[in-house]
Amino acid sequence: MNSALRLENVTRRYQQGEGHLEVFSGLNLDLKPGEVVALVGQSGSGKSSLLHMAGLLEAPTSGEIYVDGVAATTLSDAARTCIRCHRIGFVYQAHHLLPEFDALENVIMPQMIAGKSKAEAAVEAERLLTVLGLKARLTHRPAQLSGGEQQRVAIARALANNPKILLADEPTGNLDPRTSGGVFDALIQITREQGLAAMIATHNFELAARMDRVLLLHQGKLVAGTDLAR
Repeated sequence: MNSALRLENVTRRYQQGEGHLEVFSGLNLDLKPGEVVALVGQSGSGKSSLLHMAGLLEAPTSGEIYVDGVAATTLSDAARTCIRCHRIGFVYQAHHLLPEFDALENVIMPQMIAGKSKAEAAVEAERLLTVLGLKARLTHRPAQLSGGEQQRVAIARALANNPKILLADEPTGNLDPRTSGGVFDALIQITREQGLAAMIATHNFELAARMDRVLLLHQGKLVAGTDLAR
């Protein structure tokens, strides 16, 4: 099975004064379609930076990132933007919904940016929001929704363009434990139904244990969950 996302020998350094801060060195990752992987690690370990690189929001200092088989690091900005739009979905800890638009419109918007007609986008937006349990909340604006409902809209928005890869950065981090569990269940269910490759950064080890694999980011390296106790 071909990889949905592959990182090969990736290194990332940031300028720090007259020197450099190395966040990753020789990092490798292989994510298959239909696989849900937890990314764990201490605060400051680089989980967000890794997700940004995987999502082509940051370029590695060296190494290569393959998205659905396409080597992406040397592509033009326009080509990387096209890949992000059509092949990668993002969910963040904060929902970042547009407050002046209702739930349906927030999920329609990215589809229209990708070239769909409003009518076609509305059909897909309603389908996703219904699957996520929000059929009765389509015309509610974010301020009229609970925290869990807002994050479900954010998940629907991330999936609106039928991506191959879903990247989520602490998607339930701002929610109480009960709401967090419900949102996580909805996220995993729809991810598996659509056969996405998903990498989800989380501090919640109970949620991490429910995913297919756990990867620990430690000192710039990824350690497989089966190796954590060694």
